[in-house]
Amino acid sequence: MSSIPEYMTAKHRECDEFFSEAESAVAEQNWTLALSKWQQFASELTEHLAQEEDVLFPQFEQATGMTSGPTQVMRMEHQQMRALVQDLDNALAAKAKDEYLGLSETLMVMMQQHNMKEEMMLYPMMAQHLTDGEQLVEGFKSSQVA
Repeated sequence: MSSIPEYMTAKHRECDEFFSEAESAVAEQNWTLALSKWQQFASELTEHLAQEEDVLFPQFEQATGMTSGPTQVMRMEHQQMRALVQDLDNALAAKAKDEYLGLSETLMVMMQQHNMKEEMMLYPMMAQHLTDGEQLVEGFKSSQVA
């Protein structure tokens, strides 16, 4: 079993790896590899955000009564990330290397700042307040497509 902070932080690292690999492939104009790695990143990110927004955030809000606190900020940042992901999708489809690399830099900085807030503050708070955290993580693991 693993805790919410351990599991969710590991998922951040997986996303970061796919993102970095996609960016490197775009820089080399290896569009086939770039698309493959980008699709892996986008899929992992989508699943990760859904786990937070559909499961963890609501349970944390219910346990703490904090509905306009950190989870609200995280949701807003998720929306900003989704918009950048869409822009990156478009740049990749157009094989617009410079546009993609500029947008990817923006998204990378945003994700780093966002992940730091979750890893240093929100996930530890969740571990403290959600008594069924390990069961939630096990549910996330069992729902993943192998």
